[in-house]
Amino acid sequence: NPLQSLLSSMKQACEILTRDPEGGAARIPFETFAFLYSYLASIDEEISETETEAFLEGIKEQAEKHYGMVLIRHF
Repeated sequence: NPLQSLLSSMKQACEILTRDPEGGAARIPFETFAFLYSYLASIDEEISETETEAFLEGIKEQAEKHYGMVLIRHF
């Protein structure tokens, strides 16, 4: 499943890029998350631009409740 693979990659990216202590929420700024997700989704021809935009809109709504930060549990 391309989407599951992409989300797994995003989880790893959050864990690598976060400034939270190990075992923490692995938060990263929405802008960073959106940039990486959009790039990786664009490589996969099975994930449409419409799907990407809809997914990121939902993530943005969650991030806005957490000072602009995306948490792994948001996806």
